Amino acid sequence: MRRIGSVLLAVSMFAGCGGGVSEPSTEPSQSPAVEQQQSPLTATDVDVPPECQGILTFANTASFATLDAYLPSDVVTRLVAQRATIPFASVAQLSAVQGMGEARLKQLEGGARALSYINASCVGIFDELALSADDAAAIVSLVNTIADSELHDVLPDAWNGAANLLGTRPFTSVQAISNTAGIGPVSLRNIRNSATLSRPFEALVAAVNGSQGGHGGAYLARHFDWWQVVVGRDYRMHSLECFGLEPSSVPSGATVRPYLADAAEVRSEVRGVVGISNQYGGIPSSVVSAGLANLDMLTEGRQFKGCYFSYQPDPWSSHSVAIFVDTVNGFSVLTGTYWSE
Repeated sequence: MRRIGSVLLAVSMFAGCGGGVSEPSTEPSQSPAVEQQQSPLTATDVDVPPECQGILTFANTASFATLDAYLPSDVVTRLVAQRATIPFASVAQLSAVQGMGEARLKQLEGGARALSYINASCVGIFDELALSADDAAAIVSLVNTIADSELHDVLPDAWNGAANLLGTRPFTSVQAISNTAGIGPVSLRNIRNSATLSRPFEALVAAVNGSQGGHGGAYLARHFDWWQVVVGRDYRMHSLECFGLEPSSVPSGATVRPYLADAAEVRSEVRGVVGISNQYGGIPSSVVSAGLANLDMLTEGRQFKGCYFSYQPDPWSSHSVAIFVDTVNGFSVLTGTYWSE
């Protein structure tokens, strides 16, 4: 019972919240087929998910007369001239057209929806970011549950925006999040990325945490409140070493390392934990490979602040923990190993 209680305490303490298309000579006689959903969540840092590709199709193929029914004529003139050179492949390219601001993007989206280029699987464009229904649900869930310290790390240049989200939640829609003071295109995209891009790794985290056993093991966390882990602790730490934290965030008695962690260090710690947890092959190889590949993608070329420490919740067990937080986008990982009698 001592071992099980220790493991559950550790896991519950750290696991958190959660080509070119030319202008047709005539309009199609029937509405074009709606772009089919290709994945449940957007897995890469793009501004148009598969479910919303019809917005680009509409912009690239609809006639001048059709576009003119939804946009000012001068904007349509520039849009048609631009697509004749390079078809639009992103919302960013659409936004670069003179006169195509947030309101015009919404009008363009409205035309695509009215003519069935998109359907309910594409929620729409918010702060220059097109979102699928699944992406939108993930964003709302994350904003409603994310820890204070993690949200401020996800939005390092939008402190007021993060504070306003924390003070206003719970939210029921992405539109309400987008309308929050201090939240703009960069902030919303950072939140979307935090909510959707690490799902394969999060599946690996869940698998690792679900395979505990014996008198020793390991655990991971993706979303957690690192401030509470490092500063708001109710246990005594040993061998506490931190790096990259602001002076006011460095806990008393910590050794300060003069250099940040890199991708190789984070990957080594995670792979070590996965190896310990999966020593008997209980985690499907597909989950391991997809999770580690996702981690590689998210950490490539990045730098991380964080801490290493150990603690003993009771005389019969001991834990060693490492936390890493991307200094730019707030992507965070916690690794832990334990032994118990």
